[in-house]
Amino acid sequence: MRRINKEICCLILILLVAGHVMAQKKTLSSPDGKLKVSIAISDKIYYSIMAEGQPLLSNNHLALHLSDAALGINPKLVSSKLSKSEETIRPQVPLKFSSVKSTFNSLLLEFKGNYAVEFRAYNEGLAYRFSTKRKGDIQVLNEDFSINFPAEYALHLQQTGHFKTSSEELYSQVASSSWTSDNRMSTLPVLIDTRQKFKILISESDLSDYPGLFLKGNGRNGAVGTFPKVPLEFGPDGDRSQKILKEADYIAQTSGTRNFPWRYFLITEDDKQLLENTMTLKLAPKSVIGNPAWLQPGQASWEWWNDAAPYGPDVNFKSGYNLETYKYYIDFAAKYGLKYIVMDEGWAKSTTDPYTPNPAVDLKELIRYGKEKNVGIILWLTWLTVHHHMDLFETFHTWGIKGVKIDFMDRSDQWMVKYYEDVVKEAARNEIFVDFHGAFKPSGLEYKYPNLLTYEGVRGLEYMGDCRPDNSTYLPFIRNAVGPMDFTPGAMINMQPNVYRAERPNAAAIGTRVNQLAMYVVFESGLSMLCDNPTLYYRNADCTEFITSVPTTWDETKALVADVGKIAVVAKRNGKQWFIGGIVNGQEENREVILDFDFLEAGKRYTMTYFEDGINAGRQDMDYVRKTKTVSKGDKMTIQMVHNGGWAASLK
Repeated sequence: MRRINKEICCLILILLVAGHVMAQKKTLSSPDGKLKVSIAISDKIYYSIMAEGQPLLSNNHLALHLSDAALGINPKLVSSKLSKSEETIRPQVPLKFSSVKSTFNSLLLEFKGNYAVEFRAYNEGLAYRFSTKRKGDIQVLNEDFSINFPAEYALHLQQTGHFKTSSEELYSQVASSSWTSDNRMSTLPVLIDTRQKFKILISESDLSDYPGLFLKGNGRNGAVGTFPKVPLEFGPDGDRSQKILKEADYIAQTSGTRNFPWRYFLITEDDKQLLENTMTLKLAPKSVIGNPAWLQPGQASWEWWNDAAPYGPDVNFKSGYNLETYKYYIDFAAKYGLKYIVMDEGWAKSTTDPYTPNPAVDLKELIRYGKEKNVGIILWLTWLTVHHHMDLFETFHTWGIKGVKIDFMDRSDQWMVKYYEDVVKEAARNEIFVDFHGAFKPSGLEYKYPNLLTYEGVRGLEYMGDCRPDNSTYLPFIRNAVGPMDFTPGAMINMQPNVYRAERPNAAAIGTRVNQLAMYVVFESGLSMLCDNPTLYYRNADCTEFITSVPTTWDETKALVADVGKIAVVAKRNGKQWFIGGIVNGQEENREVILDFDFLEAGKRYTMTYFEDGINAGRQDMDYVRKTKTVSKGDKMTIQMVHNGGWAASLK
């Protein structure tokens, strides 16, 4: 018996070794040779990612499980093709750069069963996606996204217990080995710190007619993907959403001939690279809007945060959600060159009827008045109302509405992902832009339909006392690194967390005044809100003049100082003018850094107007100083930010 057992063990060992030897192996390197993905095709499609020879993610695998086939399980390779590509991308709404050079090497693996997997290697990261060529529709039961960490890593996660989420949870820091399948899953993007030289940002692009990807721990120092199922039956859930009563046993029913979403890994040696990420853009589909001349990114005055409550000697009417108040907001917007005002919940007689305005508002008069003042109007809506009235975009275009803010989706299943695309397509057809609130992260749709100017999907300033720089300073490195983010900054009442007491209409922010100013430069969004009361903006005219001078689109972005979750200082150029913004968390009493102005054009002198935390800003957050200085290329300057503070400048 012992001899038989020994022979069986030897046979198993021989088979395992033979299987390893018989595995077909492929490699793909980045153009600069620093990144490499090694692919082994045996019982599954395995891949490992290395940077400068260091293993980062090892023995990972991918698969696509259909109702009638398992793509990537016992795969049979038919052909492989290596290629190189180089192009220049000029996004219609440039959020970081007006011109982006995209250079990559590609490996296309075609398999028996009418499917393929394409890997791409850029100097800054790696990506892969499935594609299929099958007749009719297919049902996708699940997708294997499985990664393994070769050592103990630190994970920056936005954890949620449910697929129904507005992606507004706080970030948490988790040791990779302790993240088990029993723990809460995470939305994307996920940031991985290898605790050595490299960080890895995981996200997706070209998400279309397919559910969004979530990650969860596997309990073995790794992570796997998980997806919401297709909803089949809905029930009522108030005036702004629906309950899912029944789900399918599959995650997507879709065309059998298609490309699936890209899964990408941005790999950085310096945290500055996170602030300059363009991988979502490089992997996104091209714009389908032929002539976007009607599309105007810009800033908007928003009434909800301050409860539509202007006051003072120039307010000789009862403020609130009424005609006189909105005209006051339009006048404020016109004075400071804002393109828009937002009319949030209350502009319509009911949340379910988008065609009958609140009579106290007189929407048509406001549209007329706004046009006279060159200020457009953005209307808030629930997603459910839009779903029931998709013809409203044609009506709104006829009225003269410029944009819509659509709220409370809180899902990313296939049905909802398709809803996003249906909405922006219909909005574009009627020359209307979109701001999605209660939303998932940007995943490429904003480049296919650039009238999608921004998404929420962030713990922004509407959380007031629960929105703290200790969380917000992660945003440029994670959430905002993958696309536009409607954080809604601009608070003029500012407090440290230990003394915070505020609520609407006298809403306030945690962090210094200059922290708020700097956000307009550090954060990116094609539509940027001024959340506070026009009364306070008038009283703080120097701050308001700075905020309203900051563009929402950029020709160039240059990260100056970066340490994930601790400090972000960024310089951005629009035309010939540069802006600098810096924000810090609350963990150090004072943060001192040296700015290097080497990014400026040689031979020119710039007049820099800058705002810095005042001497008492660590206790009285509204304390700041405005100064002017001349700088040139090659100059250096030491700046200081207090805890929860900031620094902001414009250079002409």
